[in-house]
Amino acid sequence: MGKHNYTTQDFKSDQEVKWCPGCGDHAILNSVYRALPEVSEALDYSKERYAFISGIGCSSRFPYYMDTYGFHGIHGRAPAIATGAKVANPKLSIWQLTGDGDALAIGGNHFIHAIRRNIDINIILFNNEIYGLTKGQYSPTSKLGVKTVTSPYGTVEQPFNPGELIIGAKGTFFARSIDMDVKLTAEVLVQAAKHDGTSVVVVQQNCVIFNDKTHASITDKENREDRTIVLRHGEKMLFGKDNEKGLIMVGNHLKVVTIGKDGYTLEDILVHDAKNPNPGVHMMLTNMAYPEFPFALGVIRAVKYPTYDDNVRDQLLEVQENSKIKCMDDLLHSGDTYEIK
Repeated sequence: MGKHNYTTQDFKSDQEVKWCPGCGDHAILNSVYRALPEVSEALDYSKERYAFISGIGCSSRFPYYMDTYGFHGIHGRAPAIATGAKVANPKLSIWQLTGDGDALAIGGNHFIHAIRRNIDINIILFNNEIYGLTKGQYSPTSKLGVKTVTSPYGTVEQPFNPGELIIGAKGTFFARSIDMDVKLTAEVLVQAAKHDGTSVVVVQQNCVIFNDKTHASITDKENREDRTIVLRHGEKMLFGKDNEKGLIMVGNHLKVVTIGKDGYTLEDILVHDAKNPNPGVHMMLTNMAYPEFPFALGVIRAVKYPTYDDNVRDQLLEVQENSKIKCMDDLLHSGDTYEIK
């Protein structure tokens, strides 16, 4: 166990936080402040091991607000920078901050290939379903038909479900939270940090200026417990104000049932297995949506596969062991040489 005894204050920089009042980014920042002392304790990480890397967008201001190493990159290219930093210095705990536009539009290729390679980095994807920094254009996750400055009559494009992309790209860790639930977000961020491989945490985040209440159907305090389900590995898939509802498998699809009704008991309810290598049920959980299903939060998938950085290290060690060239001097003297007098 670690001996650093960090507090949330240890990770706060002296920079003024310049997000709009009421923006969900503030809550996500506080979740990270809350998570990192626990991560440092669990993994024995000092502050010098953390690096926060971002692209372009409102979320990409994040590194300025962290008293850690940081790099503010260019639009969509944060995964390339994060990959290089991790491979160059595997001891770093890399955190990539990105939005739905930054990650899934201009950065789409970088995003899916970082996941496919299973590089040991942690990605936090702020999903407000809009381009906030550039004043309200629709994004790859904007709902079909939504009216924005670039779709004044409503979008005609089907949106991405980020979870589908992540699992489809052979993602090994996928979790979801909502910005206002600081405790849950911090909880899944700690688990993401402990995961060996690419972890992606998608946070449903509100943009009060350009897309206010886009997640209202699941974030409304009065109805949230009936419209969301928090998944935890090894626990029953229960939800509702009194945990009176649950998920069962009927044939090859999920179904919502009420315990004590139609003969269903607690024993019928599925147990969440985030570690199942088969992504089938994970994909079903990812695709659940209100009103037919509760929206899935928590860690949906967490499986172990070899990482890119470990494979690079092992390959280099193997090549070095079998090579006659052990250093630069060996290389320079490996061919014909000439002595100039």
